[in-house]
Amino acid sequence: MGIISRASYIIRSKVNSLLNRAEDPAETLDYSYEQLRDQLQDVKQGIADLTTQKKRLEIQKRRLEQNVEKHNDQAREAVRQDREDLARKALEKKKQKMNQIEQLETQISDLQQQQDRLVEQKNTLQSRIEEFRTKKETMKARYEAAEASSKVSEAMTGAGDEFEDVGRAIERAEERTEDMEARAQAMDELQETGAFEDVISDKDQIDRELEQLGTDSEVESELETLKSEMGDSEAETESADSTAASPGEDGAGDEAAADVEDVDVEAEINQSEVESELEDLKEEETEST
Repeated sequence: MGIISRASYIIRSKVNSLLNRAEDPAETLDYSYEQLRDQLQDVKQGIADLTTQKKRLEIQKRRLEQNVEKHNDQAREAVRQDREDLARKALEKKKQKMNQIEQLETQISDLQQQQDRLVEQKNTLQSRIEEFRTKKETMKARYEAAEASSKVSEAMTGAGDEFEDVGRAIERAEERTEDMEARAQAMDELQETGAFEDVISDKDQIDRELEQLGTDSEVESELETLKSEMGDSEAETESADSTAASPGEDGAGDEAAADVEDVDVEAEINQSEVESELEDLKEEETEST
Protein backbone atom coordinates (compact mmCIF):
# COMPACT_ATOMS: atom_id res chain seq x y z
CA MET A 1 0.00 0.00 0.00
CA GLY A 2 1.45 3.32 -1.07
CA ILE A 3 1.76 6.44 1.07
CA ILE A 4 -1.15 8.17 -0.67
CA SER A 5 -3.35 5.10 -0.32
CA ARG A 6 -2.50 4.76 3.37
CA ALA A 7 -3.15 8.46 3.99
CA SER A 8 -6.47 8.23 2.17
CA TYR A 9 -7.40 5.13 4.16
CA ILE A 10 -6.51 6.80 7.47
CA ILE A 11 -8.48 9.93 6.58
CA ARG A 12 -11.53 7.88 5.61
CA SER A 13 -11.30 5.87 8.83
CA LYS A 14 -11.04 9.05 10.93
CA VAL A 15 -13.98 10.63 9.13
CA ASN A 16 -15.98 7.42 9.52
CA SER A 17 -15.22 7.35 13.25
CA LEU A 18 -16.34 10.97 13.64
CA LEU A 19 -19.51 10.26 11.69
CA ASN A 20 -20.28 7.23 13.84
CA ARG A 21 -19.97 9.31 17.00
CA ALA A 22 -22.08 12.11 15.55
CA GLU A 23 -24.72 9.81 14.08
CA ASP A 24 -28.09 9.62 15.81
CA PRO A 25 -29.75 6.23 15.07
CA ALA A 26 -33.24 7.69 15.39
CA GLU A 27 -32.49 10.48 12.91
CA THR A 28 -30.79 8.02 10.55
CA LEU A 29 -33.81 5.71 10.57
CA ASP A 30 -36.20 8.59 9.96
CA TYR A 31 -34.03 9.81 7.09
CA SER A 32 -33.89 6.32 5.54
CA TYR A 33 -37.66 6.05 5.83
CA GLU A 34 -38.09 9.38 4.07
CA GLN A 35 -35.74 8.25 1.32
CA LEU A 36 -37.82 5.11 0.75
CA ARG A 37 -40.98 7.18 0.63
CA ASP A 38 -39.38 9.46 -1.93
CA GLN A 39 -38.50 6.40 -4.03
CA LEU A 40 -42.09 5.18 -3.75
CA GLN A 41 -43.31 8.57 -4.85
CA ASP A 42 -40.98 8.44 -7.86
CA VAL A 43 -42.35 5.03 -8.79
CA LYS A 44 -45.91 6.31 -8.50
CA GLN A 45 -44.99 9.30 -10.63
CA GLY A 46 -43.46 6.97 -13.22
CA ILE A 47 -46.61 4.87 -13.30
CA ALA A 48 -48.71 7.98 -13.74
CA ASP A 49 -46.53 9.22 -16.62
CA LEU A 50 -46.61 5.78 -18.25
CA THR A 51 -50.37 5.57 -17.90
CA THR A 52 -50.72 9.05 -19.40
CA GLN A 53 -48.61 8.04 -22.38
CA LYS A 54 -50.68 4.88 -22.83
CA LYS A 55 -53.90 6.87 -22.72
CA ARG A 56 -52.60 9.20 -25.44
CA LEU A 57 -51.85 6.22 -27.68
CA GLU A 58 -55.28 4.78 -26.99
CA ILE A 59 -56.87 8.11 -27.95
CA GLN A 60 -54.78 8.18 -31.12
CA LYS A 61 -55.83 4.59 -31.85
CA ARG A 62 -59.52 5.46 -31.53
CA ARG A 63 -59.07 8.34 -33.94
CA LEU A 64 -57.38 6.01 -36.45
CA GLU A 65 -60.19 3.50 -36.04
CA GLN A 66 -62.66 6.27 -36.80
CA ASN A 67 -60.64 7.15 -39.92
CA VAL A 68 -60.70 3.49 -40.96
CA GLU A 69 -64.47 3.49 -40.79
CA LYS A 70 -64.55 6.76 -42.67
CA HIS A 71 -62.30 5.46 -45.46
CA ASN A 72 -64.34 2.27 -45.61
CA ASP A 73 -67.51 4.30 -46.12
CA GLN A 74 -65.77 6.42 -48.75
CA ALA A 75 -64.71 3.31 -50.66
CA ARG A 76 -68.26 1.95 -50.65
CA GLU A 77 -69.66 5.25 -51.83
CA ALA A 78 -67.10 5.42 -54.67
CA VAL A 79 -68.01 1.88 -55.77
CA ARG A 80 -71.68 2.80 -55.86
CA GLN A 81 -70.80 5.74 -58.07
CA ASP A 82 -68.53 3.63 -60.27
CA ARG A 83 -65.43 5.51 -59.13
CA GLU A 84 -62.99 2.69 -58.63
CA ASP A 85 -60.09 5.09 -58.56
CA LEU A 86 -61.56 6.93 -55.58
CA ALA A 87 -62.50 3.65 -53.96
CA ARG A 88 -58.90 2.44 -54.41
CA LYS A 89 -57.48 5.59 -52.75
CA ALA A 90 -59.93 5.28 -49.88
CA LEU A 91 -58.95 1.65 -49.35
CA GLU A 92 -55.26 2.56 -49.47
CA LYS A 93 -55.76 5.17 -46.76
CA LYS A 94 -57.76 2.63 -44.82
CA LYS A 95 -54.88 0.20 -45.05
CA GLN A 96 -52.37 2.82 -43.82
CA LYS A 97 -54.55 3.66 -40.87
CA MET A 98 -54.92 -0.01 -39.99
CA ASN A 99 -51.15 -0.44 -40.08
CA GLN A 100 -50.79 2.54 -37.73
CA ILE A 101 -53.43 1.00 -35.47
CA GLU A 102 -51.44 -2.23 -35.29
CA GLN A 103 -48.30 -0.31 -34.34
CA LEU A 104 -50.21 1.62 -31.71
CA GLU A 105 -51.64 -1.58 -30.33
CA THR A 106 -48.13 -2.98 -30.00
CA GLN A 107 -46.92 0.16 -28.22
CA ILE A 108 -49.98 0.20 -25.98
CA SER A 109 -49.40 -3.44 -25.11
CA ASP A 110 -45.75 -2.72 -24.23
CA LEU A 111 -46.78 0.25 -22.09
CA GLN A 112 -49.39 -1.87 -20.36
CA GLN A 113 -46.78 -4.49 -19.51
CA GLN A 114 -44.46 -1.79 -18.18
CA GLN A 115 -47.33 -0.33 -16.19
CA ASP A 116 -48.20 -3.71 -14.70
CA ARG A 117 -44.54 -4.29 -13.81
CA LEU A 118 -44.24 -0.86 -12.20
CA VAL A 119 -47.46 -1.35 -10.26
CA GLU A 120 -46.14 -4.66 -8.96
CA GLN A 121 -42.84 -3.03 -7.98
CA LYS A 122 -44.73 -0.20 -6.36
CA ASN A 123 -46.77 -2.64 -4.29
CA THR A 124 -43.64 -4.53 -3.26
CA LEU A 125 -41.83 -1.32 -2.38
CA GLN A 126 -44.82 -0.07 -0.44
CA SER A 127 -44.97 -3.30 1.55
CA ARG A 128 -41.27 -3.04 2.31
CA ILE A 129 -41.70 0.57 3.37
CA GLU A 130 -44.50 -0.37 5.74
CA GLU A 131 -42.36 -3.19 7.12
CA PHE A 132 -39.40 -0.82 7.49
CA ARG A 133 -41.64 1.71 9.19
CA THR A 134 -42.63 -0.88 11.80
CA LYS A 135 -39.01 -1.89 12.33
CA LYS A 136 -37.99 1.76 12.44
CA GLU A 137 -40.43 2.59 15.20
CA THR A 138 -39.40 -0.54 17.09
CA MET A 139 -35.71 0.29 16.77
CA LYS A 140 -36.30 3.90 17.80
CA ALA A 141 -38.23 2.75 20.87
CA ARG A 142 -35.46 0.29 21.76
CA TYR A 143 -32.78 2.92 21.23
CA GLU A 144 -34.61 5.52 23.33
CA ALA A 145 -35.20 2.94 26.07
CA ALA A 146 -31.53 1.92 25.99
CA GLU A 147 -30.45 5.56 26.06
CA ALA A 148 -32.70 6.31 29.01
CA SER A 149 -31.50 3.19 30.82
CA SER A 150 -27.90 4.19 30.17
CA LYS A 151 -28.48 7.67 31.56
CA VAL A 152 -30.17 6.25 34.65
CA SER A 153 -27.30 3.79 35.15
CA GLU A 154 -24.77 6.59 34.77
CA ALA A 155 -26.72 8.65 37.28
CA MET A 156 -26.88 5.78 39.75
CA THR A 157 -23.21 4.85 39.41
CA GLY A 158 -21.87 8.38 38.86
CA ALA A 159 -20.12 7.27 35.68
CA GLY A 160 -21.38 10.10 33.48
CA ASP A 161 -19.32 13.08 32.45
CA GLU A 162 -21.38 15.53 34.50
CA PHE A 163 -21.25 13.34 37.58
CA GLU A 164 -17.53 12.87 37.05
CA ASP A 165 -17.11 16.66 37.13
CA VAL A 166 -19.27 16.83 40.26
CA GLY A 167 -17.18 14.10 41.88
CA ARG A 168 -13.98 15.96 41.10
CA ALA A 169 -15.44 19.19 42.49
CA ILE A 170 -16.38 17.39 45.72
CA GLU A 171 -12.88 15.90 45.97
CA ARG A 172 -11.31 19.34 45.50
CA ALA A 173 -13.64 20.84 48.10
CA GLU A 174 -12.77 18.06 50.57
CA GLU A 175 -9.06 18.57 49.99
CA ARG A 176 -9.33 22.33 50.56
CA THR A 177 -11.48 21.80 53.65
CA GLU A 178 -8.96 19.35 55.09
CA ASP A 179 -6.12 21.79 54.35
CA MET A 180 -7.99 24.62 56.08
CA GLU A 181 -8.80 22.41 59.09
CA ALA A 182 -5.17 21.30 59.38
CA ARG A 183 -4.00 24.91 59.09
CA ALA A 184 -6.44 26.04 61.78
CA GLN A 185 -5.30 23.26 64.11
CA ALA A 186 -1.66 24.14 63.45
CA MET A 187 -2.34 27.79 64.24
CA ASP A 188 -4.08 26.85 67.48
CA GLU A 189 -1.19 24.61 68.47
CA LEU A 190 1.41 27.28 67.69
CA GLN A 191 -0.64 29.86 69.56
CA GLU A 192 -0.84 27.62 72.61
CA THR A 193 2.89 26.91 72.62
CA GLY A 194 3.64 30.60 72.22
CA ALA A 195 5.47 30.20 68.93
CA PHE A 196 3.65 33.28 67.65
CA GLU A 197 4.43 36.36 69.72
CA ASP A 198 1.83 39.01 70.20
CA VAL A 199 2.33 41.65 67.52
CA ILE A 200 0.62 44.27 69.67
CA SER A 201 2.54 43.66 72.92
CA ASP A 202 6.34 43.77 73.27
CA LYS A 203 6.27 40.99 75.88
CA ASP A 204 7.83 37.65 75.12
CA GLN A 205 6.75 34.24 76.36
CA ILE A 206 8.76 34.48 79.59
CA ASP A 207 7.28 37.86 80.41
CA ARG A 208 3.80 36.50 79.89
CA GLU A 209 4.50 33.47 82.06
CA LEU A 210 5.95 35.64 84.85
CA GLU A 211 2.98 37.93 84.59
CA GLN A 212 0.67 34.94 84.84
CA LEU A 213 2.54 33.70 87.93
CA GLY A 214 2.25 37.14 89.51
CA THR A 215 -1.45 37.21 88.72
CA ASP A 216 -1.89 33.75 90.19
CA SER A 217 -0.03 34.74 93.37
CA GLU A 218 -2.10 37.88 93.73
CA VAL A 219 -5.27 35.87 93.30
CA GLU A 220 -4.10 33.34 95.88
CA SER A 221 -3.15 36.15 98.31
CA GLU A 222 -6.50 37.85 97.87
CA LEU A 223 -8.23 34.53 98.36
CA GLU A 224 -6.34 33.93 101.60
CA THR A 225 -7.20 37.45 102.76
CA LEU A 226 -10.86 36.79 102.13
CA LYS A 227 -10.60 33.53 104.03
CA SER A 228 -8.88 35.34 106.90
CA GLU A 229 -11.51 38.05 107.00
CA MET A 230 -14.26 35.50 106.94
CA GLY A 231 -12.49 33.62 109.75
CA ASP A 232 -12.23 36.82 111.85
CA SER A 233 -15.92 37.55 111.37
CA GLU A 234 -16.81 34.03 112.38
CA ALA A 235 -14.52 34.33 115.43
CA GLU A 236 -16.21 37.56 116.54
CA THR A 237 -19.59 35.92 116.15
CA GLU A 238 -18.50 32.96 118.22
CA SER A 239 -16.98 35.28 120.86
CA ALA A 240 -20.26 37.12 121.18
CA ASP A 241 -22.03 33.84 121.53
CA SER A 242 -19.56 32.66 124.19
CA THR A 243 -20.30 35.74 126.35
CA ALA A 244 -23.84 34.53 126.79
CA ALA A 245 -22.74 30.94 127.29
CA SER A 246 -21.53 29.18 130.46
CA PRO A 247 -17.95 29.57 131.77
CA GLY A 248 -17.21 26.01 130.70
CA GLU A 249 -17.39 27.07 127.11
CA ASP A 250 -14.35 29.41 127.21
CA GLY A 251 -12.23 26.60 125.92
CA ALA A 252 -14.21 26.58 122.68
CA GLY A 253 -13.67 30.30 122.19
CA ASP A 254 -9.95 29.90 122.71
CA GLU A 255 -9.90 27.15 120.12
CA ALA A 256 -11.70 29.43 117.55
CA ALA A 257 -9.20 32.19 118.13
CA ALA A 258 -6.38 29.72 117.75
CA ASP A 259 -7.88 28.62 114.41
CA VAL A 260 -7.97 32.19 113.11
CA GLU A 261 -4.35 32.68 114.09
CA ASP A 262 -3.42 29.45 112.29
CA VAL A 263 -5.16 30.71 109.10
CA ASP A 264 -3.21 33.98 109.21
CA VAL A 265 0.05 32.15 109.72
CA GLU A 266 -0.69 29.78 106.84
CA ALA A 267 -1.52 32.72 104.53
CA GLU A 268 1.78 34.38 105.46
CA ILE A 269 3.66 31.12 104.78
CA ASN A 270 1.97 30.68 101.35
CA GLN A 271 2.74 34.28 100.44
CA SER A 272 6.37 33.89 101.49
CA GLU A 273 6.66 30.68 99.39
CA VAL A 274 5.27 32.46 96.32
CA GLU A 275 7.61 35.40 96.83
CA SER A 276 10.58 33.04 97.30
CA GLU A 277 9.71 31.11 94.07
CA LEU A 278 9.34 34.37 92.20
CA GLU A 279 12.78 35.54 93.40
CA ASP A 280 14.30 32.24 92.24
CA LEU A 281 12.74 32.65 88.78
CA LYS A 282 14.06 36.20 88.52
CA GLU A 283 17.57 35.02 89.45
CA GLU A 284 17.43 32.24 86.84
CA GLU A 285 16.25 34.74 84.21
CA THR A 286 19.16 37.11 85.13
CA GLU A 287 21.71 34.28 84.89
CA SER A 288 20.36 33.10 81.54
CA THR A 289 20.57 36.69 80.22
